Amino acid sequence: MKNLSLILNGILAVAVIYLYVLHFSGDSPAQTEETAGTTATGAMPKIAYVNSDTLLENYDFFKDKRAELEEKAQKLQADYENRAKGLQGEITAFQRNAGTMTMNQARALEEDLMKKQQNLMQYQQNLSNQLMQDEAKVQEELYDKVADYLEEYGTDQNFKVVLTYTKNSGVLYADDSLDITKTVVEGLNKRYKGLDAAENTAETPADTTAAN
Repeated sequence: MKNLSLILNGILAVAVIYLYVLHFSGDSPAQTEETAGTTATGAMPKIAYVNSDTLLENYDFFKDKRAELEEKAQKLQADYENRAKGLQGEITAFQRNAGTMTMNQARALEEDLMKKQQNLMQYQQNLSNQLMQDEAKVQEELYDKVADYLEEYGTDQNFKVVLTYTKNSGVLYADDSLDITKTVVEGLNKRYKGLDAAENTAETPADTTAAN
């Protein structure tokens, strides 16, 4: 539970990959001819990439969620350690005083301590399951936010493919001119903070047709 954020570091290997092929979104003759023409002339589709490591380091949503998970994990860990310490104290006291007890008393107390130990182990498992569920929820939110933004951004910029690029991703070289990470991070952070909605509202002209 001390390194709960490690799983999140690999999310973008899946989440950032977004394939937007506009010509494949329909089967109209016009689209077919245009696609064929592009292939015939040898024109390359518009491609860009996002560095997933850089995105994770700078996306405010992910940083906030990671901090929340780490804080929660630390609190749960502290609670578990306090319970374990308390149980260890009871076990130590039992071992120290066992010689003064009757056989039935010792057996009954030993069984009680074993039950408490089993309950503590189950509690630890429940904590782990709870944190895994929280991580899965963050993964899903992260995927949705990045994918939704890239779909809109890819459409606006007429990108046919937006890929993720990071070490060991299988891409050995990518020209810096194709890197849109900074722009994407700025857009994601602006949306996360609600600034893009505020700007859009401010840019909407007032309705002057309303009756006086």
